[in-house]
Amino acid sequence: MFKLLSNQFFSGEKSPLFTQAIAQSARGFHSQIEGYQPTPLVSLPNLAERLGVKAIWVKDESHRFGLNAFKVLGGSYALGQLLAEHLGVDINEIDLKTVSQKLPEPLTFTTATAGNHGTGIAWAAREMGQKAVVYMPKGSPQASVDRIRGLGAECIVTDVNYDDTVRLANQTAEEKGWTLVQDTAWEGYDKIPTWISQGYMTMADEAVTELEMHQEQMPTHVFLQAGVGSLAGGVLGYLVDKLGAGNFKTVVAEPSAADCIYRSGEAGEIVTVGGSLSSIMAGLACGEPNPVTWPILRDASDVFASVDDNVSATGMRILGNPFGQDPKVVSGESGAITMGLLYLLATHPEGKVVSEVLGLNKDSVVMLFSTEGDTNPQRYRDIVWQGKLPL
Repeated sequence: MFKLLSNQFFSGEKSPLFTQAIAQSARGFHSQIEGYQPTPLVSLPNLAERLGVKAIWVKDESHRFGLNAFKVLGGSYALGQLLAEHLGVDINEIDLKTVSQKLPEPLTFTTATAGNHGTGIAWAAREMGQKAVVYMPKGSPQASVDRIRGLGAECIVTDVNYDDTVRLANQTAEEKGWTLVQDTAWEGYDKIPTWISQGYMTMADEAVTELEMHQEQMPTHVFLQAGVGSLAGGVLGYLVDKLGAGNFKTVVAEPSAADCIYRSGEAGEIVTVGGSLSSIMAGLACGEPNPVTWPILRDASDVFASVDDNVSATGMRILGNPFGQDPKVVSGESGAITMGLLYLLATHPEGKVVSEVLGLNKDSVVMLFSTEGDTNPQRYRDIVWQGKLPL
């Protein structure tokens, strides 16, 4: 059901790539996009009491730009930086509504995706008057394909897994002179993935700003999900710079079928996972850690978790069927993994042991990031209505 690993390589070091100042620059870019507003930071006091903690806050990304997921934050910021670089201007000078008029012809951006990242690239390219070609791994849901095509992008489903689809997209971009906008890095390709992870910091900055505005206590425990680790690294890096690594505990969770961060945490260096990487958490089913964000995950995470699909399914049901008068949060498979894990830490015998080590108790303020809504509506109903994948 789940495996938990205390991080023996914790140092608490900050990352110069993920700071408050950079987060505020990214948020400044996002705030000038039409329709921008901070997504809800939802309080679940009844559930908190039930699970024996002081407070639970859930950042609900299902409301982000009407796209039902957070990924557009990274993709749009990267495209903004690329267009600024192409035009020789600062990103603050990029006006999404007029930037296409400064180019003789649209640029073509391409990416590989399990769904949400490609949706974000397609949307951002459309908003900026550019073109997008999106590759998806075998087994990708038709709903995600249709959503990407509905945003005006070309969408191609491959017959290989996610990591091989990334390689295919990169090869095609090189052959055709397109620009690859990928949310993981490798040797010689790290600038764009860094921009993408920095774009994700907007989400964390919004959450912390809202707590400050209402004079709420800062989180003592943060749960983050990981695929390649781009989101987890960006958010964790920001929080370490803002709050100090010693002032909160971080748990990084990922699917057991693709637990490359967990295995890297065991080894203290990047470890890749091969095979089909099959999980309902499609957005997290990645076998190769992002080398840009791996250092901050190694240095500042407290616990790594490898969890089965039924843990995420449980989290979806908990969020979608709130306790007492708590508000409902519609959270998809990749969004709810951390809620499912929090529940098990509070209720499962093995989980309770780790909770004691983490100091997860009645004085704890827990922050979770529900990174997507029901991006696969049929599967959401199968899980939440029909009880698919029980514990």
